[in-house]
Amino acid sequence: MEGFRVFVPEEWEGSGMDATLFAATDLKQCLEGLARHLFGAVEMRWVDTYFPFTNPSFELEIYFKEKWLEVLGCGVTEQEILKRNGKPNKVAWAFGLGLERLAMVLFDIPDIRLFWSNDERFTSQFSKGQLGVKFKPFSKYPPCYKDMSFWISESFTENNLCEVVRGIAGDLVEEVQLIDNFTNKKGMTSHCYRIAYRSMERSLNGEEINDLQWKVREQVQSKLNVVLR
Repeated sequence: MEGFRVFVPEEWEGSGMDATLFAATDLKQCLEGLARHLFGAVEMRWVDTYFPFTNPSFELEIYFKEKWLEVLGCGVTEQEILKRNGKPNKVAWAFGLGLERLAMVLFDIPDIRLFWSNDERFTSQFSKGQLGVKFKPFSKYPPCYKDMSFWISESFTENNLCEVVRGIAGDLVEEVQLIDNFTNKKGMTSHCYRIAYRSMERSLNGEEINDLQWKVREQVQSKLNVVLR
């Protein structure tokens, strides 16, 4: 699900805010209302992030099953995009809502990878028009956890990290979670991420997980401009 809204100068000039702040404020108000409509009276928070076509950019997270769940990305559209489309004096915002995340909330589905599975233990639980159905978990193989710490750069984003990890390990990655961070006296910030590897079809062995983790470490350092610890 995607949305886009354009504002003309008359809409923000009387607000006392500049165009970007006006659009960002309106964006957050609209999407908070949408989240309440979809998920009810849930706790939510905004997280600053990076997307190539918006600035500033945000993610909206809701507190679900004792964890923060990202449900959408959004931001104020880059002005260059509007200029190239003949609207140089206007401002706009855009958002994209992951329908899989919405379904996870509605049906209590714990793992997003299940949507890409043809496993009948999953697909047979749902039928057209049955919105009240709750997912019944079936047995899974055990996960394998690997931690990775590094000093981040100013350009680092968690989205880029997840893309690198999933680009190497694919569907064997169940979750990438920040478990610790600190800033030293020199102003350098360190993040520690825990990667959960798990197959839907078999048990993973230590050798293949170690091989994947080394490849992840190499690619994270070379592509994301970070320093491993």
